[in-house]
Amino acid sequence: MTRSTPTQIALAIAAIFAAGAACASDAQVLPQVNVLGASDQGYAQTSTATATKTDTLLRDTPQAITVITRELINDQAMTSMADALRYVPGIVASQGEGNRDAAIFRGNSSTGDFYVDGIRDDVMYYRDFYNIERVEALKGSNAMIFGRGGSGGVLNRVTKQARFQPVREAVLSYGTDNHKRGALDVGDAIDGDVAVRVNAMMEKSDSFRNGMHLERKGINPTAAFRAGRSTNVSVAYEHFQDERVGDRGVPSLNGRPYQTDESTFFGNAALSPNAVRLNALTALVEHDFGNGLLLRNRTRLADYDKYYQNVFASGAVSATTGRLPVGAYRDETKRENRFNQTDLQYSLATGAIRHKLAFGLEFGRQETEGVRRNGVFPTATVSVPAANPLYTGGVSFATINSSSASVAKVASGYVQDQLEFSPQWQAVIGVRYDRFSVDHVNRLTGAALDITDTPVSPRAGLIYKPMQAMSIYTSYSRAYAPRSGDQLTSLNVTNKTFDPEQFSNYEAGIKWDVTPALAATAAFYKLDRSNVIVPGPVAGTSVLVDGQTSKGVELGLSGQLTRAWNIAGGYAYQDAELTADQSATVKAGAKVAQVPRHTFSLWNRFDVNAQLGAALGVVYRDGIFTSASNTVSLPSYTRLDGALYYNIGNDYRLQLNVENLLDKQYYASAHGDNNIMPGAPRSFKLTLNAKF
Repeated sequence: MTRSTPTQIALAIAAIFAAGAACASDAQVLPQVNVLGASDQGYAQTSTATATKTDTLLRDTPQAITVITRELINDQAMTSMADALRYVPGIVASQGEGNRDAAIFRGNSSTGDFYVDGIRDDVMYYRDFYNIERVEALKGSNAMIFGRGGSGGVLNRVTKQARFQPVREAVLSYGTDNHKRGALDVGDAIDGDVAVRVNAMMEKSDSFRNGMHLERKGINPTAAFRAGRSTNVSVAYEHFQDERVGDRGVPSLNGRPYQTDESTFFGNAALSPNAVRLNALTALVEHDFGNGLLLRNRTRLADYDKYYQNVFASGAVSATTGRLPVGAYRDETKRENRFNQTDLQYSLATGAIRHKLAFGLEFGRQETEGVRRNGVFPTATVSVPAANPLYTGGVSFATINSSSASVAKVASGYVQDQLEFSPQWQAVIGVRYDRFSVDHVNRLTGAALDITDTPVSPRAGLIYKPMQAMSIYTSYSRAYAPRSGDQLTSLNVTNKTFDPEQFSNYEAGIKWDVTPALAATAAFYKLDRSNVIVPGPVAGTSVLVDGQTSKGVELGLSGQLTRAWNIAGGYAYQDAELTADQSATVKAGAKVAQVPRHTFSLWNRFDVNAQLGAALGVVYRDGIFTSASNTVSLPSYTRLDGALYYNIGNDYRLQLNVENLLDKQYYASAHGDNNIMPGAPRSFKLTLNAKF
């Protein structure tokens, strides 16, 4: 049997979409009018302002976008990014050393491409969904809208806002491993011009992993003001804190995860505390001048205080001795983010061509202080037997190994035009200029480094609509990653002299709103990474190369198949490999770490009647390499999840979520060859959703 190539697969899928369009074109198409509240949208989101800065239909946006709606978040009882990413084709959750969200976007790893309401939220921590309306995953290079980073995609959380309607909801859940969580969402109009809303959450849970536990809480009050007929103002404050044990998972042996009970903790859980404190103030002012002219200004002031400490397995299990080394460190980060964005939108027509123009400025300042303390053990080397890997000896974190302070400043401007030439043809063209500078000081030596980059990030897309409900698009976009890295700590004497890394994304796709409540998408892409630093031909030198390429297909389906059947899922084919030698052990042709060739997810909810519903989900992930050395791999797995829902009148719903229904043993994620996270065994969560 001849294996189909990605191109053949793409052509076959395109033929299916085209056949569907031909059949649908026989019917009379009326203008689509949808009036949906947040609770009525189900699993299908029709538009977003995040991808283009203007409110645009998803099917008229020339890039792959997956939206996790509030309804899907509730039905799956999601509380974290890892939960959401199971149903996002093309993005894979990474382990993040057990202390932070981390993701692989079309083969590109990042801890910093996270946003909230379109503004950077890049400190390393675990984000919660208690105050979130939806999560938007924008795939491809996104620098034209978001600036630095966004090489393979970004994840944007859209927060709940005060509105002039009553909201009174409470959620209580209890589950396996002593999971306990409560959340509250209340709000209303005070008068015709002022509305308030408060979201709050508390959680305390243990884990299937020995010694693991977490406590987190958050509160997010918001207020909205009508400051005249054409001006709206909203303000919000969030305090969030998360305390937990940092779990680095299990090490490897002979190229595979070490086989042990899934609860086994390697190192010392009691000596691996992690904590983050976030205080953030945001404000939005929006004024409609009329005649198609709209001004929007958004400000976010956020202070983060984060530390994580680990006593962990720092290497593989020895095949001869059965022992493994133990390492330890403590990392402390304080960051102050100050961002202001101003966007001006203007709609007009020049002859038969309609324009939706967007102009914008962004100014930002990030002050970061970091301290690293490596653990000091009683002896030079410490190891433990893999059969009993709890380290019970002493360790000190008194000595500071590195201490730095940096100030990053950004000044950016962009211009974009969304053109409608006819009912069938549209285009999006835009360009962004950034001036990004970093001043970095080593506080132990007094050495100072500084760098200024001035990249230009273009984007262009062409859209053809054979019918109102379908679009066929092609697009190009470019992003860059500064040498200071995701966390502004990677600048050194060597790399400061090199240009930023570049990421060029070529994409084509089809989007079809099969019905007003059901959307199908297909995207085909090639993402090239260039300006990668590798060792030069002369010892001690470095050169830039075109170092990585990713090719893939992403399919998505979300919404209502029938009034009783909701569906969300997708499939991704990814082929990501290195195109140049990057070290003595990482060679051209190696597969990029943690990029599965095939992933598939499908969640089905079926309502038997007005009271009773049930859901079944399946998640498949192909095998992956844990690092670019390609010496350790994780096997593929298939996991089944389920849920039952019971409505008690109109105001109460009981739901039972069961994850890993068949109690499958698998490995969920990794961070290198010896930080491998086992998947959770079968677990239960009982939730009461109440409206009052």
